[in-house]
Amino acid sequence: MFILLSGIPGCAKSALCEQILNTPGGLGDNRPLHSLMGDRTKGRYWQKVADERKKKPFRITLADKNAPNEEVWRQIEDMCGMTKAAAVPVIPDSEGTDSNPFSLEALAVFMFRVLQRVNHPGNLDKASPNAGYILLMFYNLYDGKSRREFESELYERFGSLVKMPLLKPERAPLPGDVKTILDEGMSLFRLHQSRHGRAEPSKGSYAQEWAQWEKRLRVVLSRNANYLTSIQVPFDVAVKEVLEQLKAVAKGDVKTPDTAKRRFGNIVFAAVTVPQADILSLLRKLGENDGDVNNFLNGIKVEDNLSKAHVTLAHKRAHGVAAVASYGVYQNQEVPVSFNAFLYTDKMAALEAQLGTVNGEKIDSKNDWPHVTLWTAPGVAPKEANMLPQLFSSGQAKRVLIDPPITITGVLDFY
Repeated sequence: MFILLSGIPGCAKSALCEQILNTPGGLGDNRPLHSLMGDRTKGRYWQKVADERKKKPFRITLADKNAPNEEVWRQIEDMCGMTKAAAVPVIPDSEGTDSNPFSLEALAVFMFRVLQRVNHPGNLDKASPNAGYILLMFYNLYDGKSRREFESELYERFGSLVKMPLLKPERAPLPGDVKTILDEGMSLFRLHQSRHGRAEPSKGSYAQEWAQWEKRLRVVLSRNANYLTSIQVPFDVAVKEVLEQLKAVAKGDVKTPDTAKRRFGNIVFAAVTVPQADILSLLRKLGENDGDVNNFLNGIKVEDNLSKAHVTLAHKRAHGVAAVASYGVYQNQEVPVSFNAFLYTDKMAALEAQLGTVNGEKIDSKNDWPHVTLWTAPGVAPKEANMLPQLFSSGQAKRVLIDPPITITGVLDFY
């Protein structure tokens, strides 16, 4: 078993590794734990980890070094393939932004933690004149991926995902001066990167601006110390949750893939499947209140013909493999589905659906009109049911409102 951490300096990876190493009984399966700290390891870190794993493949390895991108992930896949180990990513939990898996609040907390450190082995602490720049550089490594895309990529690759709680759900918004100083830093970082690439900030044409920004950053974060401390989940609580998740993986309660990367090539679509019996019960209630609907349902013998009911989320041919794979982090999760209308013609029938949330995150379908196709006439493809809203608008289909909507719990899976 190989535990990797994808995060940013200040995400508490070294402290977490130390807690895991010192946990009585380890992960509960009698395997010894071993860790190499990136900041104390000279030379090529990942090669040294690979060498250690070859010597003692039975051990559980904790990689105390940020693993931020696909280049590193591929090395880990190769290493695990050679030593027949399952890789388990551990990431700080964060809502993220549209283009980065970590929110500005998370970035502010990481910066605040780094600037509290003294005598750090990697010399990234309050004495480092470029600490803010280095955090922005790491933050930028994740740029271009939303939280969902980031988690889906890790889950698709490694088959499991452990989340370390970071921010309290109930918290005040990020103070305006903190957001402003972070926005200024990111703008300056983009200017610097565009002109100087990865050159140190002190060696570029923005050296003076960087020095001033670093000073202001420290003042602003210090001024908001109480806020930045109050929004964090207590470390002992976070460690406890991570340990519980890792023990579940070690015991085999969480299935990891046999291959290095899960293959979605044979999967056609992702969907939320709802119980057939619940759908039929809904239709019976609908028929009891509407004679035309009752006659229609009896005519198509819906109880004999409805074999499986699902709301398609993404289809490989229509939306691409990546869109289908993006739902991987929600596989086997329960999703509430509200049905608010029944649409039908003499050739097809469907229930209009509204998808709910999983752990507070809204599940959206890639289809313009989420629905459950109930029936199509011989020769009519099920995908034609997507046209029912347009047919209703042009007077060629009937729409019966379900008021109040009826909610049925389904399960997200791949087919």
